[in-house]
Amino acid sequence: MFLVVYGELMMKVGNSEERSQVLGKQNVEKNSHIKAKHKHFFFSFSANQFNLIALKHSSILAFFEDFQLKIQTMDSVAESQRTLTPYVTGSSVVAIKYKDGILMAADMGGSYGSTLRYKSVERLKPVGKHSLIGAGGEISDFQEIQRYLDELILNDNMWDDGNSLGPKEVHNYLTRVMYNRRNKFDPLLNSLVLGGVKNGQKYLGVVNNIGINYEDNHIATGLGNLLAVPHLRDEWHENLSFEEGVKLLEKCMRTLLYRDRSAVNKIQMARMTEEGVTMFPPYSLKTYWEFSAFKNPTAGAEGSW
Repeated sequence: MFLVVYGELMMKVGNSEERSQVLGKQNVEKNSHIKAKHKHFFFSFSANQFNLIALKHSSILAFFEDFQLKIQTMDSVAESQRTLTPYVTGSSVVAIKYKDGILMAADMGGSYGSTLRYKSVERLKPVGKHSLIGAGGEISDFQEIQRYLDELILNDNMWDDGNSLGPKEVHNYLTRVMYNRRNKFDPLLNSLVLGGVKNGQKYLGVVNNIGINYEDNHIATGLGNLLAVPHLRDEWHENLSFEEGVKLLEKCMRTLLYRDRSAVNKIQMARMTEEGVTMFPPYSLKTYWEFSAFKNPTAGAEGSW
C-alpha cells in the first residue's frame, strides 16, 4: 500500500495500479522523489508537483491541492528569528568605587518604547558572594543573563572547594557571553556593569551588547555616559566615604532625571563591601522644577518646531 503522510493525517491511496491513475500516466518519473518527515513537517516533491490528472475522488483532490499550497509556503518560513529591537528597556546605571567597596545606582523605570510602562523594575542584582551587577537595555535579555549567572554560581558552588568566583572572573565570563552572542548575530541587548570586592581588592567593569569591555574607577551607561560622567570626573576621588559616594550618585541620578525622558524618580541603590552586598529600599530624590529653562524650554529657539 502507498501511504501519504501529512502531520497527523494518513491516507491510503491504493495499490500501484491505482497510484498510476492518481499521479498520472506514469507512477513516478525518473527524476522524481518523495520525502516526508512526520513530526517536522518537511516535504520535498517533484515530478511536476504530482500531475493530478486522473484523480477520481474529490476528497483526495482537495487534500493534494491544500498539500501543494502548504509546500509552496513552507520555504518562506524562517528557520529562526532574532531579537532585532528591544521592547522593554531600562535606562542608565551609575557605579563608583569608594573607600570601602562599590556603590551602584539605577532608577526603576521600564520603558515600552517611549512609554514609561513599568516603574518598579529592579536592575541591580547580587551575583554570588562577591559581586553586584547592574543592567541597562532590554529587560528580558537581562533576565536571561541572570539565568546564565545563576547556573555559573551553582556550578561553582558544587565544587565545594572553599573558593568562590570573584568579580573579575564573573566580568570575564560576561564579556565572553556577550561577544559570543554578538558573533551569532543574536546579541543580548544590554550594557552591564559588574562590581565587587574580594580579598580586599575592589573591581568595577562594564561590557556592552557587542562585547566591548573595560575597567574603571567610575562607570555610567546609557545617557549617563554623557550626562553623569562629567560629575564623576569632577568629584570622584579614591577616599570617598560612603556618605560622599551616595551624595555623588544622587547628583548623577538627579541630572539624569531632569534630562532623560526614560528615567523615573524611583532610585535603587546597592553597596558591595568585603562583608557582602546591601540592597537599599527604593526611594525618591528631592527635585526642583522651577528653573526658567524648564518653565519655557523654547525660549531663544524661535523658528524651531
